[in-house]
Amino acid sequence: MKRNVFFLSVLLSALFFSCADGKYAGVPDKYAGLLETAFLKAGENVGELEKAMKDCRKERREGMAYLIAYMPERDLTALKGDFLLENVNLAYDARGRFIWAKEVPDSIFFNDVLPYVCLNETRENWRADFYKRFAPVAEGCTTLMEAAVAVNKAVREEVKVEYNTKRKKPDQSPFESMEQGMASCSGLSILLTDAFRSVGIPSRIAGTPNWHDNRGNHNWSEVWVDGKWYFTEYYYEAFNKSWFVADAGKAVSDEREHAIYASSYRPTGISFPLVWDESIDYVHAFNVSEDYIRLAKEQMADMEKDGRYVEVSVMMFKKRRFSRSSGERVAVNVDVFCGENQMGGGRTAGPTQDMNDTYRIWLEKNKTYSFKYFDAGQHWKSVDVAVAEKPMTVRLYMED
Repeated sequence: MKRNVFFLSVLLSALFFSCADGKYAGVPDKYAGLLETAFLKAGENVGELEKAMKDCRKERREGMAYLIAYMPERDLTALKGDFLLENVNLAYDARGRFIWAKEVPDSIFFNDVLPYVCLNETRENWRADFYKRFAPVAEGCTTLMEAAVAVNKAVREEVKVEYNTKRKKPDQSPFESMEQGMASCSGLSILLTDAFRSVGIPSRIAGTPNWHDNRGNHNWSEVWVDGKWYFTEYYYEAFNKSWFVADAGKAVSDEREHAIYASSYRPTGISFPLVWDESIDYVHAFNVSEDYIRLAKEQMADMEKDGRYVEVSVMMFKKRRFSRSSGERVAVNVDVFCGENQMGGGRTAGPTQDMNDTYRIWLEKNKTYSFKYFDAGQHWKSVDVAVAEKPMTVRLYMED
């Protein structure tokens, strides 16, 4: 009986809230049904959500309503009102502080600035800490693009986290990564996206559960600037420039495992594939494969016309003395570096593939590159190769 009375009171509260003249003025009617459902799912935590709505300033209530309306059930039953209020207030404070942040439309602000979480990581109040860290970095910037570049360049030195496979888990929250000083590509992307969001720069996580050649997953960040999404990584090089562009161009948009996704707080009808927990379906996503396929084609065409680049084919054999036998080829992952900068990565063809099927990469002429891979003894091996003016084939060996 008490349970029925409780849920009836929740329902009546939600319905009262939905009225135009109700106690939550400033919230459009379109949220009424969504909030009614959210309040019911919140169970005994509904009072915290009501507190967040009631105490939120009128001009900021639609943002709060957006968060609650599309909130995962795990958060509806757990997050406190004060947590949500601080998150919303700091996000709106950043929007009001920077000229370029004011120009971000509500639809983008609500979905890609306001959220307190990127994927399924631990919920924590990173926004207050990051606002203090990165607001001074963005302060002198006059455009959103300028601010995004400045924050991207500053994040590594500010949070002092490096990529390391020894991190405790792939889906670390910002403070978890900062405590360890290390993170996976996913953890680094969460750090970067939250840094962007803390100063009003729209950002989301993008990635693939598995590259086209089954080399594994990778995640990175995207930022919204003047109506377009640009990709970038924690280790800043430039927007829409990275070692994985060629791989992204080979994404298979209609295969869930080999497509590319961008995260969304609002439900989209599809979920972001989390390779560390495939049972999670509350992280929403857009399939953005075609955007990356198109971008890769454009960049490859530019490189061919440029004249500064040459195509290099990479083949792997068991032993040096068998380097002419197709049956002795080995399928293995190879990463290509120029100094400390990764230029690309791919998988060589195995013994049953066509002899003309090789891992190909375009590299700048007259430079020396390091081709790195695990040899037959599982030792990390690096082979330096000088790339000249003409196309060439690099032969690598699991054993000498």
